[in-house]
Amino acid sequence: QVQLVESGGGLVQAGGSLRLSCAASGRTFSSYVMGWFRQAPGKEREFVAAINWSGGSTYYADSMKGRFTISRDNAKNTAYLQMNSLKPEDTAVYYCAAATGLYGVGIQFQGRYDYWGQGTQVTVSS
Repeated sequence: QVQLVESGGGLVQAGGSLRLSCAASGRTFSSYVMGWFRQAPGKEREFVAAINWSGGSTYYADSMKGRFTISRDNAKNTAYLQMNSLKPEDTAVYYCAAATGLYGVGIQFQGRYDYWGQGTQVTVSS
């Protein structure tokens, strides 16, 4: 089992950047596929990005490609989401999640993930 704690959210102006962190407990962090999702007010939770156990493979939602970068540091049990060129429509609660099993199988779907953090608020002002 793993516990996830997100941090790094906040208020930023459009065009700015933020880096979110997801700290994981436990000694098996490197075995998990890690993902980021977000949920805007009144909308369903949506997939942002995912990364395999080694960090060698990543996958992004189309609207985040080129602006967001997912990474991980297994020595620190931490996953990251670097967000650049932020837009007001990026305002949401951002969640990290951990999945067991093979990377690439349904990693864009919430049901694929076994563990979730509590979320961190990102607000982008225009």
